[in-house]
Amino acid sequence: MQHLAARLRGLPPSLGPVRLIGVDGHAGSGKSTFAGRLAAALDGAPVLHLDDIASHEELFAWTGRLLAQVIDPLSRGEAAAYLPYDWHTRAFGPARPLPPAPVVLVEGVGAGRRALRPFLAELLWMELPREESWDRGRRRDGAAQREFWDGWVEAERAHFADDPTRPHAGLLVRQTARGYEVLPGPARPQESGHGVTHSDPPTIMW
Repeated sequence: MQHLAARLRGLPPSLGPVRLIGVDGHAGSGKSTFAGRLAAALDGAPVLHLDDIASHEELFAWTGRLLAQVIDPLSRGEAAAYLPYDWHTRAFGPARPLPPAPVVLVEGVGAGRRALRPFLAELLWMELPREESWDRGRRRDGAAQREFWDGWVEAERAHFADDPTRPHAGLLVRQTARGYEVLPGPARPQESGHGVTHSDPPTIMW
């Protein structure tokens, strides 16, 4: 993981002084866990969870809010402040700051959407098939969220049919028994065959 962290630190800024890194994938694919471990390897880089930006009424129609609350201020080198959504109370909470750190991670379904890609220094895709991802997510959330998941699956299908992320990913992330394997993505085919494996403790193989 340290090697990947060093690689991301070395990228040129993409949003004001920030290197904005997108971590996208199907719901249940492990984005949050991976982003948390990557943030730790980046010495505590801020992580913006798109679950805090989306809402029941706007599962995917949140681009304008993200641009206004996060992208615009970071582009000016200012701290952002977004209103996190509470999925239990169905209301937005008090403003939460997001500093213009050297590296900021944004993780969630839609992190690589076309409206955000111009602001990303790198885009990572969690390489897990959608049915397997959704099955993991359903088991994680339990029977109480069954109805929500039924609606979510259809919304996610429609989103990626209209605005696919994987073809634009620079890196693919696969979870293995040893940790994570990071490989060149479809947007970087010329690097095919030069993958790197990250695990805890870090083991790196090119």
